[in-house]
Amino acid sequence: MNQLQAMRVFVNIADTMSFGQAAANLGISNAMATRYLEQLEAHLNTRLVNRNTRGLSLTEEGEIYQKGCRNVLDEIEEIETVAIRGTTEPSGTLRLAAGASFSLSSLTPLLQEYLRQYPNVKLSLTLLHQHVDFVKEGFDVGIVLPKQISGTTLIRRALLSVRPIAVASPGYLAAKGIPSRPAELTSHKLLALASASHDGDWVFISPERREKRVTLAATLVVNNASMLRQAALAGMGIAVLPENHVLADLRDGTLQQVMPDFHITNADKELALVYADRRHISAKTRSFVDFSVEWFRTNASRLTSMASASK
Repeated sequence: MNQLQAMRVFVNIADTMSFGQAAANLGISNAMATRYLEQLEAHLNTRLVNRNTRGLSLTEEGEIYQKGCRNVLDEIEEIETVAIRGTTEPSGTLRLAAGASFSLSSLTPLLQEYLRQYPNVKLSLTLLHQHVDFVKEGFDVGIVLPKQISGTTLIRRALLSVRPIAVASPGYLAAKGIPSRPAELTSHKLLALASASHDGDWVFISPERREKRVTLAATLVVNNASMLRQAALAGMGIAVLPENHVLADLRDGTLQQVMPDFHITNADKELALVYADRRHISAKTRSFVDFSVEWFRTNASRLTSMASASK
């Protein structure tokens, strides 16, 4: 058995859930694809793929083996690229996980510039809407809130601390009034992210560094910052949002910051870069890690100055 080819066939079957499509991708017959999988399962003495009238599905062992095969094939692809080109230029497919809310608002410029500098790398981006096991899912790099992922062998590097701010549309504030202190929020409609919805106490720090605690019940709780921003733009109330999500709106005047001198202390978000703690990190992973750290270092000050100018 050509084990590497069998692994390639298996990964294609796992990706497409189709013997025919996997065979077409690799330029072999359906019978040959079936034969490779049978040989691989015999070699491992375990079933990797369930076959029934409803289609194909991976067994638990198949899911584990798929991740391992993908890592091995990626390593081989990179080694072959180095041998052919005589260089350690990053190449291959980088599997990236990113928090959905942050990615929709801020990640595209980073990815655009990275691909411009490293044209031989392909990105496979997964937006996270729920908690995942980073290593088990086979990701190379993540730009996430630490609570979104788990894994005992992960390296975490802080990228950005995003503070929450209260904003509302000019139309809403014209109709309902502009609160000047936290206590006045009780007479307003509050819109909040599910992760930051306390169903109770919210803590504000005054310009004099005094703590102001107020009990607020949100009239709308959303688990997506982009949707919450749309609700604020529609004049549905005062929204508590990560500052980076609304910088353009503050600059354009479609949203207005409320109580800019008060800091909300219990809803900060810490964005981090995460990757697996392996002895040998691939060139593509190393390039993305280094590039992202520098990109955030450079753009953090720019974003801060934009925010200050918008107040």
